[in-house]
Amino acid sequence: MFPLRDENPISSTPVVTWLFIGVCILAFFAIPRQFDSSGEFHFEQAAIPCELSTGEALSEQELAAARSNTGAGACVDGDGPAAFGDKNVWLAAIASIFLHGGIMHLGGNMWFLWIFGNNIEDKLGHLWYGLFYLAGGIVATIGHVVAQPSSLTPVVGASGAIAAVMGAYLMWFPDAPIRTLLLIFPFDIRARWYLAGWFILQFFTAPDSQVAWVAHVAGFIFGAIVGVAVRIATRPDSDPVDISVPAWDPTGGAGRGPYRHPSDLFGGDDPFGT
Repeated sequence: MFPLRDENPISSTPVVTWLFIGVCILAFFAIPRQFDSSGEFHFEQAAIPCELSTGEALSEQELAAARSNTGAGACVDGDGPAAFGDKNVWLAAIASIFLHGGIMHLGGNMWFLWIFGNNIEDKLGHLWYGLFYLAGGIVATIGHVVAQPSSLTPVVGASGAIAAVMGAYLMWFPDAPIRTLLLIFPFDIRARWYLAGWFILQFFTAPDSQVAWVAHVAGFIFGAIVGVAVRIATRPDSDPVDISVPAWDPTGGAGRGPYRHPSDLFGGDDPFGT
């Protein structure tokens, strides 16, 4: 299922979301070196689990093993001279958030960022949203490194940071309608069901797909935790904790905007009894 848009209005201009999208697009089209068949640019500039595990750039021996696809178990701390001696492996973890492996990779990530990011920026404000986005990307990278600490494969893409945005969206706007395309048929579905389904599907990612699905899971969980924390922190102390099932919120959780009843989103009777 591919999201086309959400019906969740904002009250501010999402300048930081635009900025992140612009930087990713610029990095993709302005650096032709990254399309070299040898992959040298990503080895030199992107995050690599082995490097983050050891705190050192890949050695020439490790780089040769990675290029020959014999890198399993080749991650060795202090194994010879560094292939890229001036590489800062920690800054590379930030740079990787803005690098992508192909036009489809870039386009898909930027589309998801636009749909879900503008509302999170509207909720947090520009500065906190920017910090949250970068923190989500870092947490996602850490999750991937924990899962594959010896991997010599560069990790690129904004999907971990965007997963954090989606996790927060689930906590703050669970009832916002998402116009979704299933094959050729558009339909609306609550954000809670779309995002929960997306999260569950990560666990069924094919092992040979080269998708860093653990990074997606880690980023999503981080975003959801931040979302819950912000809700608790911003709730007035005098408000009692309500554990009852809430009635249908016609604003989609945004506090404004005309949204349809669940019976209109799914057809027929209201499946939620609200």
